[in-house]
Amino acid sequence: MSLFKRLFGGGGGNAGAVESEIHDGFRIYPEPAKEAGQYRLGARIVKEVGGSEKSHHLIRADTFSNPDQAAEAAVAKAKQLIDQMGDRLFN
Repeated sequence: MSLFKRLFGGGGGNAGAVESEIHDGFRIYPEPAKEAGQYRLGARIVKEVGGSEKSHHLIRADTFSNPDQAAEAAVAKAKQLIDQMGDRLFN
């Protein structure tokens, strides 16, 4: 499997599917990716800006043995990123 497929969740499927969460007008979709028996922290952050939907993919090196833990950590990291960057995420 190519590096890009592993990084962006291709071929591994999205385990631990969790409902999206809204934080300060941004919608967070936890998307942990299964990799080598672990789950890599990942999320998609979405917000409507100027009439169009903008999206930012968050991928971290952190791995977890449980997809729910990876999803929980992804939401926490996404909230931290939103608080720090706000709409600059999409620049």
